[in-house]
This record gives sequence, structure tokens and C-alpha cells, in this order.
Amino acid sequence: MARNPASISPTAHYTGYTWFAHGMSHPALVTPQGKLMHTALRPLHGLATITGAPTLQAFLLARHRLIDHLLELAIKEGRVSQIIEVAAGLSPRGWRFKQQYGDKLRYVEADLPDMAQRKRDLLQRAGLLTSGHEVVALDALADTGPLCLHALADTLDAQRGTAIITEGLLNYFDTPTVIAMWQRFGRVLNRFPDGLYLSDIHLHNANKGVGVQAFKAMLSTFVKGRVFLHFDNEAQAEAELRNARFEPAQLHDPTRFANALNMAMHPGANAVRVIEARTHQTRHG
Repeated sequence: MARNPASISPTAHYTGYTWFAHGMSHPALVTPQGKLMHTALRPLHGLATITGAPTLQAFLLARHRLIDHLLELAIKEGRVSQIIEVAAGLSPRGWRFKQQYGDKLRYVEADLPDMAQRKRDLLQRAGLLTSGHEVVALDALADTGPLCLHALADTLDAQRGTAIITEGLLNYFDTPTVIAMWQRFGRVLNRFPDGLYLSDIHLHNANKGVGVQAFKAMLSTFVKGRVFLHFDNEAQAEAELRNARFEPAQLHDPTRFANALNMAMHPGANAVRVIEARTHQTRHG
């Protein structure tokens, strides 16, 4: 079930400013809408902090930093040197990782045509696009045609380990659509000697209780549509990922990585899980 991409844009603005506010982004990726939304939600965030209720920022920062951590490990271990970030929005990850790894890394940011054009313009005007860093149009739900993932994969080096990242995407689609997306990702990543899929996901067993339900209702209002919870537990999600040709497939609770990430985990951080799913597992070193 496809969603109107305009309904996703509020989170792109808000998360874009959240990354910047926490020192992870560039001013070029900040929008007036994002700053306005961040300011408007600040009293709610302050109240939630005082009362111990879950906050948007807690899970946004936890998922973003854990995805970064797992991606960095894969790069340092020599498993990955090509990255496709699907529905990249205003994510600063491409800019940051290209700054860190330079020519060792090819980073492709992909999004629907209008968003891709906007992101490309923002990066170009700020001089942030370097060799091996591209922004391309992609429809993550397409199986054929010039905007499908297989067509994009055709432009990559088939001999290099490749990662696909989706952040903040899955909870806008129902479970059958997510499973079909995973099947698509699995087929593409199995074309490469090493494949890695990183994503965030929300599960029923991590989103119970009155406080969390109120948080979910607030999030649904924020994104102007329903937020889907996928699967009852980690085991169900991992089984579907294995069906999509990923092995192994794990779902991580970010709070278990507090020490590795050197960050405090505030209420709401455990409302999200981060997927780490692999193909082939070529040995290195």
C-alpha cells in the first residue's frame, strides 16, 4: 500500500533539524519547517522528560546512532564499500560517511524524484557533493522500470560489498508492503559478494502501555497518518527477513548499545528496534 509522499515530509523536516541540533548534520540540510517544528515540540519534549514519558528525540537519536555504528563496523571490517540509503530524505549520513571515508566509499542517496532533486540541490549549493556521492531518484516499491532498485543496482560495482539502509521508512507502510520490500532488498543484495541491510522497525511487544500508546498517537498526528507496528516480536520479523534471503538477521534493542554508542538512553529509545541483516558473509582479514 503506497502512501502519499507528502504525508511523510513532516518527519523529514523534523528529523533533519534533530540531527543538526545534536551535532550530526550540516546547516545546508536544515529547513525552516524543521526548525519551526522542532521549536514547537520543545515544550512537549520538556514535559515528557520531566514526567519520564517517551519522546520522539529519544528513539530518533537511538536508531540513527545505532545504524551509524553498525554501518561503521561493516566498513571497517571490509564487508561494505557501497551504500544505498533508500528514502534518504534530509539524512546527513551520506555527507558524514563520505567525509570520514572519502574515496574508499561510494554512497548513493535515493528518494522519490522530487525529494531527490531537492536533496541534490541542497548538497550541491553547499559544495557537499564529492566524487562517489550521488543522489538519485528511486521508487522503493517498484519492481521494474528506471526507478526500481534493480536498475540502480545495475550501476554499482558487482564485486563490492553493498549495504542498503532504510531509516524512518517502514512504519509508514503495512506489513505485506514491508515484506515485499524486504524480498526486493534481499534479491538485490544477493547480487553482491557481501550484503548488509540496516533499518529501524517498531514491534508490538516494544510498544505497549498507556504512555507508549499516547506516544504512538502523537506520532501518528505528527506524520499526518497511521503509524504501523510490524510483527508481535523480534522472532517473527527475523523469520520474515530469513525468508527474504537474509542470514543472519537480528533485531537490536538500542538500549543494549548505550556503552558502545557512549550515549544516554532516555525513555522512548527502547520503542524501536534496529535491523541488522546480512547476505553471504564473506570472510575478511
